Amino acid sequence: MDRERTGDLIYNAPMIWRPDLTVAAVVQRDDRFLVVEEHIRDKVLFNQPAGHVEDRESVIDAVVRETLEETAWHFVPQHLLGLYLWRNEANGQTTLRVAICGEVTTHDPHRRLDRGIIEAHWLRREELVAHRARLRSPLVLRCIDDYLAGIRHELSALSHIQASTVARTA
Repeated sequence: MDRERTGDLIYNAPMIWRPDLTVAAVVQRDDRFLVVEEHIRDKVLFNQPAGHVEDRESVIDAVVRETLEETAWHFVPQHLLGLYLWRNEANGQTTLRVAICGEVTTHDPHRRLDRGIIEAHWLRREELVAHRARLRSPLVLRCIDDYLAGIRHELSALSHIQASTVARTA
């Protein structure tokens, strides 16, 4: 438990719960979805192109960056698919995933992929189901199923408020 010292007093401060904020790109071409095969803690798993939002980065910028870094595809966001809060019971970590669907345009096959990424693949949902034990989390299929169900929200639902913007409008 965290402890703070105030003068000569020591008291226990409550732990603050914060989920990891991540983004994921859901991209379908024909009947296949763009996924990455990656090394995670001595395992080889499948996931959508995904990663953490960096400090001062917008969610949209993060999903574009992560998709490029992990697949070498240039991602064009079109819709917010959804927000997914998931707790990994194995390690206690909680993730808030912002899933965004869109399309990819150009591909740079010579681009070096992020550390840990083995390869990008285009796989059918059935292929991912067949490899269910190798999915990074249940979020992989949930996002695909929501996409196939036609769930879409406007990207304008995502706002990135910067201090400079607030100062100008105040």
